[in-house]
Amino acid sequence: MLKEGLFRNVSGCAISGIVNRDRKKISGEKIIKSIAQMRDRSNGLGGGFAAYGIYPQYKDFFAFHIFYDNLSVKKEVEVFLDKYFDIESEESMPVRQIPSIVNKPIIWRYFVKPLVFSLKDFADENDFVANCVIKINKDFDGAYIFSSGKNMGAFKGVGYPEDIGEFFMLDSYEGYIWTAHGRFPTNTPGWWGGAHPFTMLDWSVVHNGEISSYDANRRFVEMFGYKCSLQTDTEVIAYLFDLLVRKHKLSLEKAVQITASPFWKDIERENEEVKEEFKALRAVYSSALINGPFSIILGFENGILALNDRIKLRPLIVAEKGDTVYLASEESAIKIICRDPDKIWAPDGGEPVIVLLNDER
Repeated sequence: MLKEGLFRNVSGCAISGIVNRDRKKISGEKIIKSIAQMRDRSNGLGGGFAAYGIYPQYKDFFAFHIFYDNLSVKKEVEVFLDKYFDIESEESMPVRQIPSIVNKPIIWRYFVKPLVFSLKDFADENDFVANCVIKINKDFDGAYIFSSGKNMGAFKGVGYPEDIGEFFMLDSYEGYIWTAHGRFPTNTPGWWGGAHPFTMLDWSVVHNGEISSYDANRRFVEMFGYKCSLQTDTEVIAYLFDLLVRKHKLSLEKAVQITASPFWKDIERENEEVKEEFKALRAVYSSALINGPFSIILGFENGILALNDRIKLRPLIVAEKGDTVYLASEESAIKIICRDPDKIWAPDGGEPVIVLLNDER
């Protein structure tokens, strides 16, 4: 597999996102055009997309997108899947062969439901599926589930993002949420599994920056059964939000207060009730605080969350036009697909931008 080259750009990487609050479908061509505008923030070692609402005919099934290194491990994983899941459909991922995308793994797509007996020791089907994703990525050498949500999918690989979009034929998909990433690997290798986005169930994360708290964050989520196996710091962000929101039932706002908590000097300025709540969250979830320069876009079934680090060391721009919200590392990536937005702004450091669908508000 293609690994990282000799050159680094510590401020590189590009992120972009689009969400329509009314679930109106948007062609994949639009997000490709947006992320391609920031080509100079990538170096061809990673590009990817996440899309929501793209599998309406299979909306009740988990969509597993899997990379395989060889046919032998594919057979092993399919024996495992057949044991615990009803496989409604499976196929080789539809792709368009283009010269710039090389050294491709085997890429397969499955639409599955857990068999009833599989759920007996788990809280619900999401808990079981998350456990299976972690097990396959950890225990089956050469197999990587890189997408596992319902009615959504991640598409990623080694290449510039616009080439990855063409390779996966994303111009033929329509979704109500899109996110995209162009990667310039800094401290972790450029390989197919290490491209963004990183997912768990319907959570997907694209990230520009570096997580200096990675080891503390990793140890924390692994206490709850997660396993970081994809050789990049960003993977842990998807698991943190899955843990805090899905498993610990915290709100997105509370999850942000944990992962991008205000500085102590700012907490001390709050009233006593707010101060005590912040102190309690910091005490319980101190190892979930994300440190380092970052901007992220977190996609999920019901919307998008965008967030900068607390001192805004990475760029993030947001714009609105009617019921559509645009997010990107650079204003130009928004203006190329939305020439005249109603509103455009740069969120403050640590200030979350949460966009929920109208039927979820």
